[in-house]
Amino acid sequence: MNPKWNGQFSCFDLVARPADGSGETARTVVSVMDLEIGADDFIVMAGPCAVESEHQLLTTAEAVADAGARVLRGGAYKPRSSPYSFQGLGVEGLKILRKAREQTGLAIVTEVMSEEDVDVIAEYADIMQVGTRSMENYALLEALGSCGRPVLLKRGMTATLEEFLCAAQVVAMAGNPQIVLCERGIRTFETATRNTLDIAAIPVLKAVSHLPVIVDPSHAAGVRSIVPALSRAAVAVGADGLLVEVHPCPEKAWSDGNQSLNFSEFRNMMDDLQPYLAIQQEARELRPRLVVGGAD
Repeated sequence: MNPKWNGQFSCFDLVARPADGSGETARTVVSVMDLEIGADDFIVMAGPCAVESEHQLLTTAEAVADAGARVLRGGAYKPRSSPYSFQGLGVEGLKILRKAREQTGLAIVTEVMSEEDVDVIAEYADIMQVGTRSMENYALLEALGSCGRPVLLKRGMTATLEEFLCAAQVVAMAGNPQIVLCERGIRTFETATRNTLDIAAIPVLKAVSHLPVIVDPSHAAGVRSIVPALSRAAVAVGADGLLVEVHPCPEKAWSDGNQSLNFSEFRNMMDDLQPYLAIQQEARELRPRLVVGGAD
């Protein structure tokens, strides 16, 4: 490990990467339902930015499951930049997500925005997502320490990796070691894309932390045509999975339609990833791991 990194991140003792007696490094595997995030399988989470209706979500759930996704994403509560934008269906959206899980067997990841919503969302979700705007909401992070669910923590759009791991440390200190880190692009001076995918962040995080690391190419791109390319890059640098936005008709999506793939685009992307995943699989099978049990 780079000595500078060790000194920079080692203070976050609960999420920093430990070494076992053999000199190899044990990585945390977050278990949820029948999935192991950070283990041998590359876990793809896919679905719409927002839950709009039962038909929209169930149709999407079936399509992404058929294409190989293992987790369904969908926002019931939406942190929107404009007060005039769709803010989510709330509890009704959570009920639709639960129905999708019952029909497809997919695990559910959905965003929690406030510590006041943690308990109700934990009743429906299998993974609690902390969005980029909430990465430094420490009251929320502390509340997630006792939620009994894994936490998918997104990097803040202007956060350094040190600040990112600091947020993860808060969740772990509050009692929850089941944390998945998500690189989703950071804000830079570039305007051709919505954000700039910090591809170097993935190998750095894998070097300094034992936590699983996934990539959200949709928010990094903001443009659906380059989502597959960013996904291939994520596989190539060793990410443990993807978080991808998929919608039946992106042109009519209530939010983030420009960066959402339609069903055929998502299936094509999943097919195109297979040669890259085969190479990654060989490396994954050789590394030691530490399993952190998920909720039932």
